[in-house]
This record gives sequence, structure tokens and C-alpha cells, in this order.
Amino acid sequence: MAKDDFTGTPSRAAGGWGALKSVGKHLMGSGVPLRGAQTLLRANQEDGFDCPGCAWGDPEHRSSFEFCENGVKAVAWEATRARATPEFFAEHSVSELRSWSDYDLEHQGRLTEPMRYNAETDRYEAVSWETAFEGIGAALRGLDHPDQAEFYTSGRASNEAAFLYQTFVRLFGTNNFPDCSNMCHEASGVALSAAIGIGKGTVRLEDFELADGIFVVGQNPGTNHPRMLADLRRATARGARVVAVNTLKEKGLKRFADPQDKLEMLSGGSKPTSTDFLSPRLGGDMALFRGMAKEILAEDDLARAEGRAPVLDDAFLAEHCDGLDAWRAEVAATPWAQVLEQSGLSREEIRHAAEVYMSSERVILTWAMGITQHRHSVATIREMVNVMFLRGNIGRPGAGLCPVRGHSNVQGDRTVGINERPSDDFLDAMERELGVAMPRAPGHNVLGAIGAMLDGRARAFVALGGNFARATPDSALIAEAMQRLELTVSIATKLNHSHLLTGRQSYLLPCLGRTEIDRNAQGARQIVTVEDSMSMVHGSGGFNPPASPALKSEVGIVAGIAAATVGSKVVDWGAMAGDYDLIRATIARVLPDFGDFNAAVRTPGGFHLRNRAAERIWRTASGRAQFGRHALPEATEWQRASREERCFVLQTFRSHDQYNTTVYAMDDRYRGVFNERRVVFMHHADARMLKLDAGANVTLRGLHDDGIVRVLEGYRVVPYDIPRGCLAGYYPEMNALVPHGVFGDGSDTPASKSVLVRVEANQADP
Repeated sequence: MAKDDFTGTPSRAAGGWGALKSVGKHLMGSGVPLRGAQTLLRANQEDGFDCPGCAWGDPEHRSSFEFCENGVKAVAWEATRARATPEFFAEHSVSELRSWSDYDLEHQGRLTEPMRYNAETDRYEAVSWETAFEGIGAALRGLDHPDQAEFYTSGRASNEAAFLYQTFVRLFGTNNFPDCSNMCHEASGVALSAAIGIGKGTVRLEDFELADGIFVVGQNPGTNHPRMLADLRRATARGARVVAVNTLKEKGLKRFADPQDKLEMLSGGSKPTSTDFLSPRLGGDMALFRGMAKEILAEDDLARAEGRAPVLDDAFLAEHCDGLDAWRAEVAATPWAQVLEQSGLSREEIRHAAEVYMSSERVILTWAMGITQHRHSVATIREMVNVMFLRGNIGRPGAGLCPVRGHSNVQGDRTVGINERPSDDFLDAMERELGVAMPRAPGHNVLGAIGAMLDGRARAFVALGGNFARATPDSALIAEAMQRLELTVSIATKLNHSHLLTGRQSYLLPCLGRTEIDRNAQGARQIVTVEDSMSMVHGSGGFNPPASPALKSEVGIVAGIAAATVGSKVVDWGAMAGDYDLIRATIARVLPDFGDFNAAVRTPGGFHLRNRAAERIWRTASGRAQFGRHALPEATEWQRASREERCFVLQTFRSHDQYNTTVYAMDDRYRGVFNERRVVFMHHADARMLKLDAGANVTLRGLHDDGIVRVLEGYRVVPYDIPRGCLAGYYPEMNALVPHGVFGDGSDTPASKSVLVRVEANQADP
């Protein structure tokens, strides 16, 4: 384990030669470096495929190299020559494979044949597609009620696959749609829907070229969406103020060396990605923005008293907003002592952030899971949006809201109907299209599905991608529950731990990857579509040969299961799978904002879905933008932890060589950790207080009082620049410490950034 830059050695920039070395390593490691390099040239291009990594937007005028280090990892991971064949499964029992690491499982390579679990041999065995579909259909039809089945979706599914999936499931008779978005940006959707009438951001990528101020809050683009770094450094280069707000001082939020800049690479140079950096305590972001609001409102009062121009945008507030006076009263009633203790910042730091906001004509506010995974995440986002309302920073060029999603189509999946609480308008449109009634009762989100598994109400689980059991909180508890199910079905490209949690019947169905050719019934190459974080919809068509001739597309697999379960009287599933234009035409009839979907998606760069909040049309209950009135938490988890000895508040996050639960390698280059994942980051002074040296061996013990023992042993201490009383470590391993009973108010998002733990020193290495 190497010494981290923040322990005394000079900080290096993100990107640069380290990124290029990583690119070479992953391309060579995939076993197909030439094809991998050729594949990358088609990433995010008009005639290529959409990167299977993050959902960051694509520029209007694309370069020849529109990919990043993470994109290389994702492509190499998918384009590998390694294969997990039936012979592999014959050699290794499921019980043995459960003992393997996440890294080792996925590095066995691409799945090649549909498989069914044989409990007598404890092995997956190859079956025909027909046998798999018939078995799954019979098991689903054999349930007492459709609500006994849970239908999970990963954000890597295309719009076409997701729409067909939700059509099938609703015809089956349930709205049980636990979705990966429930575990990340659900709080954003809830908060934004209440505030501006749509659960999406309001900016386009081009707005970053116009903004005077950009607040980057609770996100680490260097690891999670590296292409954003280029936009941030261009902003700072033209004089914009970029305020990074993050508990950890991540390298990507300080400087970035562009690997595609030849002069910079030769000179060893780099450029800043931010002008200001604030490190609040975990859970303290709402207090920061409440403090900024106090400063802004006070400055506005002073300006008016002195006869100067007001700070607030009076015209916007009067014409578009409701609830300002009630919220102002809440702000005035909030004591500065509470703001300062919860944020962990000084009055001067908060004042400075407010001054940056007030002096910027056009402001973008962008955030990610550092904001959304707390108990009070919805209230925090409402407070952030309140501040943006004050100066009319929504619905005009260079200004707006930008929640940055994770997987490349997590936003699109929700747009086309993956929602456990669909709107009446959507269900009405589905009924007009199909001519049959849709289920109206709310279904299960992820926490609802977990509850149903734990108490026995759920009997079947179907996953369109993802690694559900490793992504969820209380992963050990969920693993036990999944093995009590009667049916589990996994649609996937590679093996992961969720596939090994077999029910009485279990099927593992291999699908095409994003980079692979998908042909229609006539043999022509088909495209699918995705929607990025900026509401841009564009096509994606692979051009690599499939990893196995037995693979089916996600659409084809969903259609096969649907036909075997509900029949083809209402929907001709075979026709849909044979021609994706039919699916897109149906989407456009159900969701008119897609317009002439098939024509629009074939235009260069795709098209933008209408966003009415960006037009200052508010689809809220009042028809106006709505201020949210929320008191600060009575006590944040940091405050609770500070009352007990050796107690800390923990956040889980990704390493640099990881995307969600997929572990590409064992290193975290930007944080100075190599060949190790069982680490815990803590402040240097906290480590000294506990008499722990760098690399010390500790046990982490969860402190949630629900009778469940949560312990992780053999973790190594990494001193780091993080607020005192706060810890950080990698998921999915640390998900075992995250209690499923602690979640966001109003969002049900697991509180993975505010976990109470005790640190105990071990006497010897494990």
C-alpha cells in the first residue's frame, strides 16, 4: 500500500501519464489490445456505440477521441477474450464460486450459453433458450399473485429493453420495479419533482461553456465520470469560478492533466479543475447551503437598505416561485451555531462560497451520490435548489441544475417506464396503446423488494443486468434472503455474486454487450438508444462480433420471457425483438415528447427530450417553482458519532479502478492505495488519537441498534485529508455495514454516506 499524496508529498493531477498507463494496462489485459483500441474510436461517435460507463453528456461537436480512462476500462472489460463457458461451470461448483472475490468472478470473462442451476450437482448447466424461457414462464405463472415477483433493472439497459421489460411486467400484473436508481439518485428525482416539476436536471453540456460559477457538490468526477474534468478545466481557464464541495479532497477536483493534450503530456503540465475547495463534514452540505442562504439574504437586505441593486432576482421570484416567505422565515430561525457545527466549516468559508454565488451571473449546481445517500438528502437538495431560485439560476443559458447519474442509461430507463409508482398519465397512455388495463397499485422499490424478500412475500426475482445483492445495503442479509426464493433469473454479460445466490430454480441468461453487433430478423445491424444526464437521446450500435453465437440481446431475452409468461395476444414480442423500430414507434405513441423517435435518433448527435423546467414551465401542484421549507436535521450522524468514544460516521464510495460493483483492478491510483481494497480512510489526527499508524489493522463494527451484528475485520488504516470524525471505504465490501433500515426521508435511498461505526484496533494481522 503506497503512501497517499495528501500525507505530505506534493499532489499530482488526475489524468496524465497515469491515465495513459492505465489505458494500456486494461487494453492489454483484455487480451484484445488492437480490437480494444479500434473499439474505442467508435465510442460516443455518431455511427458507434454509447460508452457503457457513465451518463455524462456528449459534446455537440464530437472529437475523434470521445472517451476517458473509465470508458477504456468498461470497453476492455466487455471486449475481453476470456470466456466463462459451460466447461468452466462444470469445473467449479456454485458453493466454491461464492468464496471468490468480485474481481475474480468477473475476470473469468463473458458468459456464453444460457445456464440453469442444478441443485443436485451444485453447478450451473447449459440449457437451450427454449427450455430456459419455458421454465421461467412456468415458474412466474405458478405464483399466487404477480406481486410475489420482483423485477430489477440496471441502468445499463437500453431504452428499448427497459420499455419492453416494463410492458411485459405490467401485462403480467405488477408495478414491482426495484431499480438501481433507488440506490443512488432517487432523492434527486423526489426533490426536483417537488421543486421544479420534473425529476431531471435542466442543463445541457453547452451550458458549462457559459457559466460564470459552477458548484460541484458531493461528487468525484475523476473516478466516476472523468470526461467532466475537461469541462471543468475549460471553465476555470476562461475565468469561471468552480467551487468543489466534497468531504475528501479528491485529485480530480483540484487539477487535471489531459491525456489527449500532446503539449501538456510532454511538459508534464496540468490545469486546475476548481478555484475553491470546501470540505464539509459528512451530512453537512445542507447546513452549508443554509449558511449561504443566510449570507445571501442578509446581503440583499443590506443592498436594498443602502439603495444598491438587489442581490435577488425579484422578477423571477415574483413571476415563477411560491413559498419564499415561509422559507425565509426558516432560514432566519436557523442559528449560526447549528450551521457551523453541522457543516464543520467556518463562517468565513461559507461567506466566501456565498460571495462566489452572488458575483456569478450564471451558475450551474451539479451533484451526485455524496448528496443523495443521507437521511436528509431530499431536504438537502431542496435547500440547494432554493439557493438557485434566489437569483433565477434555472431556465436560462449557462445556469441550472445538473444531477450527474451513474450508469449510462439510468435516466432513460426511468423515462420509459421503469418506475414502481408510475404516473396516471403514463398508465393511461399504456392502456390506450395496448387496449388492456394496467396495474395501478404502487409496487416495490429496492427497499420494498428487500422487505418482501426478508419476510417471505417475494418468491421470484428477475434482474435485467446489475449485481443486486452486492449493490444493496446489508448485503450478507440479502444474500440469505435471495437463496430462499423459488426463482431467480439473471440477464448478464459476466458472472457476479448475485448469480450465485440460487433459489429453488435459477437461470443465468447471457446477453450481448453494448459494443457488439445486434442484428434484426433480416440480418441488418440494429441500434438501441440511451438518455444521458442532460436529457440527450442518441443511438448506440455495436460493431464487434458477439462473444458467443448463442448470445441474445437484452431485448430478445425480455421478449422470450414475456412470450413464455403472458403470451403474444396483446404484444407480438417476436416482432418487437426482430425490429427495434417497432419498439421506438410504440414509445413515441406512449410518450409524445419522443416525437418521431426513429427519425430523430438517426440524426447526428441524437435529440434533446423536452425539459419544461428548463423552459420555466413548472409541472408542480401549484404550477410554480416551489421553495422547500425544511429545518436542518436535529442531529447529523456526525453529531451522533461525536458523542461516543471511538465512534465515527462512514461513507462508502468507489475506488478509482471500479465502476459501481464492478472491480476492474485492485488499485486506487488517485488515493495512493495499491493492490488492496480492505482499507479505511481517516483523518491523520483521528488515527493518532486512536494510536493507529498508517496500515494498522482494525475492525469496523456497525452501531445501528436493530439486533443485527455487522462487523468487518482486517481493514487497514489510510490517513487522509478528510474531516475529523469521518471515515470512508469501498463498496461493495463495506455494504455489509450499511443497515437497510436507515434510508432517506421521502426517497428510501440507502444512507450509505452516513453509517455509524466503531473502530477497534486489532493486536495482530489476520
